[in-house]
Parts: sequence; structure tokens; C-alpha cells
Amino acid sequence: MCDRIAAAGIGMNLITYLIEKLNIPIVSASNTFTNFGGAASFMPLIGALIADSFAGRFWTILFGSIIYQLEASSLQLWVLYLFLFLLSVGAGGLRPNVITFAAVQFDMSKSKVESRSWNFFNWYFFTMGLSTLISVTVLVYVQDNVGWGLGFGIPTIVMAFSTLVYILGTPLYKKVKPGGSPLVRLVQVIVAAWKKRKEVEPEDPGMLYQSKELDALISSNGRLLHTDQFKWLDRAAILTEDDAKETNFPNLWRLATVHRVEELKSIIRVLPIYGVLEYCS
Repeated sequence: MCDRIAAAGIGMNLITYLIEKLNIPIVSASNTFTNFGGAASFMPLIGALIADSFAGRFWTILFGSIIYQLEASSLQLWVLYLFLFLLSVGAGGLRPNVITFAAVQFDMSKSKVESRSWNFFNWYFFTMGLSTLISVTVLVYVQDNVGWGLGFGIPTIVMAFSTLVYILGTPLYKKVKPGGSPLVRLVQVIVAAWKKRKEVEPEDPGMLYQSKELDALISSNGRLLHTDQFKWLDRAAILTEDDAKETNFPNLWRLATVHRVEELKSIIRVLPIYGVLEYCS
């Protein structure tokens, strides 16, 4: 909630500030705002990759929260773009990781926890909407009628308070080790399927390669089950004689587990939805 207040509190009225206070032409101000919005939307992709690959969600969120503190202390013209960049970096560390980090705190193996997790998601999106409402009403009013210093200072104070609360709760958090880059896993499945394009698929899907140990870090809430869609990708999970000779973990560029294959299938299934939404927007 504090993240959304901080981001929306500054972004909603940014063009007005650029035009009235910094005397930037309206076209340049609009371009600055558009570039800032694009960077803030792109950075979460990088933040998610960093969190999943090596840093973990806890440290990525903490880094993003600290970066947020730097963006609104001053908005002089000569550091304007630097602070907007820092705001985008902070958003990249927070937005893709906050909701997943919070969801991990629920132990799904216990009874009645699943309903509580759904309640969490409901409350999360409710507070996101409420914080945006506060930003476009209260904060914009303060910026226009009281002062820009206080109008930009409030989001900074709110974000600093949330960062402090986040740090104080460190001993209570359940931290999940990074499971590696999901993009690398997807590419590995495609490469493995291509290398085994001439292999004959087993009639029994249960013969495809599975490994609880290998998928442990990426399947904390259970492994994905085999589906019959996009069966060409199942070739990546065919266990050949050469694969069986591997003493430790297999070469993931030649052999993928069913869970990893199903991850790629899930991505492919939602691509049409993403394309329609992009077209409609």
C-alpha cells in the first residue's frame, strides 16, 4: 500500500510539477512522464529475474524500498531524471516480489490456510485501489493547494515508515531460496525438446522424467501435473540412455522434468490473453 501511495503520489501530478515549477514545455514534460512510466513498467521484469535468480525476494524488496527513499528528497532539474530512474528501480524491486513474498508466509500444507491466502489477495488488491484513491485525491490536493514540498514529502515519509516496519519484521519472515532464472528454465525446455525432436514419445506419460529433488526450490506449493497440450514439448522430458548415464543431476539443456515442461506450457497458454489485452489497450 505504501509503495502505491509513494509511486502514485508522485506520478499522478508529475506533469503539472514539471510545467509549473520547472518551466519545462508541455511536450517535453509529457515525454518525461511517458519515459518514466515505461521504465517503471519495465523494471519489475528485471526485479523479478534478480529475485528469482540469486538475490531472493526479501533482499530485492529491501533494496527497492531503500531506493524509494532517495527519489523524493529533492526534484531539482539537474537530478530530475536520476530520481525518476531511482523511482523506477525501486518499483522494479518491489512490485513483482511483494505479493509473492507475502503469499509465501502462508503454509499451504495446513488446513484452512488456502481460504486465508485468498483473503490475503483480496485485501492486497483492495489496499492497492485504496492507496491509488488516496494519491489522486488527498496528495494531489496537498500538492496543488498546500505545497509541492509537503506533497512530495508525504509519499517519502510513508515509504520510509513501511521500510522500517518491513525491516523490524525480518525475524518473523519465511524466506525461500532463489530457484534460478525462470527464463533460463523455459529456454532449457525448448532446447531440450529440439535436441530430442527425433525421439519417440512414450505412450505412458508416467515414463517422462520427474525429480522432486531437482524441482524442490521451484515447486514449494506442489509440482505441476502432465497435460496433453503442446505434446511436442514433452520430448524434453524423455529419459534416454545417455541421460541415464548422468551420475548426479542431469544436463538441463538435454533433459527437463515434467514440472519444467508444464511451466512453459502454462506460459504459452496465457500468451493469447496477453496479446488480446495489449491489442485492446
